Amino acid sequence: MTSFDSSGERGADRPGQDLWGQQPRPAPAPDGRWERELLERLAFASLNEQKAARRWRIFWRLVWLSLVVGAFWLMGRESAVTASSPHTAVVEIKGEIASGADASAEFVNAAMRSALEDSGSRALVLLINSPGGSPVQAGLITDEIVRLKALHQKPIYAVVEESCASAAYYIASAADEIYVDKASLVGSIGVLMDGFGFTGAMEKLGIERRLLTAGDNKGLLDPFSPLTEAQRTHAQAMLDNIHQQFIAVVQRGRGNRLQATPEIFSGLFWTGEQAVSLGLADKLGSLDMVARDIVQAEDIIDYTRHENVAERLAKRFGAALGESAVRTSQSLGWSLK
Repeated sequence: MTSFDSSGERGADRPGQDLWGQQPRPAPAPDGRWERELLERLAFASLNEQKAARRWRIFWRLVWLSLVVGAFWLMGRESAVTASSPHTAVVEIKGEIASGADASAEFVNAAMRSALEDSGSRALVLLINSPGGSPVQAGLITDEIVRLKALHQKPIYAVVEESCASAAYYIASAADEIYVDKASLVGSIGVLMDGFGFTGAMEKLGIERRLLTAGDNKGLLDPFSPLTEAQRTHAQAMLDNIHQQFIAVVQRGRGNRLQATPEIFSGLFWTGEQAVSLGLADKLGSLDMVARDIVQAEDIIDYTRHENVAERLAKRFGAALGESAVRTSQSLGWSLK
């Protein structure tokens, strides 16, 4: 093959000549330049990852914020007063009566207010199935029952399913009437404080309890320390005082219907049939019977408050924010002790 040189003359082929007019390859970068380029690429990649992580953090914060707003919106809807047709309102008191539980004063009182504020409710039925719980929570609910009865002038009935004992009966005694099943367990008007003592076992095992206190009775009811007679007397006095409060509430609520014998206030409990004969309850009956025959409003609407998913998420979100704030304050050198 022949070729033409720049003068246009025909010349001999030159070995290795680029016949397609390709540009020559660039010379290799000086030593160290490739390292700089690699570092720049890594830096840009790290920056992009940080931007992506920041976007995801913003996204999840917006999701949590939406859940919180939704929880408050749902709670606002539940607390709104709406007019409805004539009906019997129901609020359940089930399980342990305790702060944070479904049968807490916070939930029960809010539900009772919503039920009685509804112009369509003819009466409120407390549907009870509880072994008892906190005397404080029971007292808060009982006080609210008394207040709401005077405010709305609507009857409040208690209907017992399986059990209405201790703090649950504390609440039921404030109702206008108590209806039970013949096999329900009713009563247990008493107070208890329980615990364990390990001092004997520790002595046999050669274990020494080292408890330092400021105040002679600061270690009262510590299971690893012996209980002195003075401490036992003090604890018993507290129990007796709460017991007398319980008795006063029951006597005020039941009045002359109650056969006030020592056994009634001894902590014993009875069947529903026995409870009626003792004046602890008024009649045998169920929720449907009370709505149909007593209230004469067969439609039943349940106003019971339960902690929904949005509320649980909102509480967790609030706890997470609190924990984050504490960590931030600690990083800044602040502390609360």
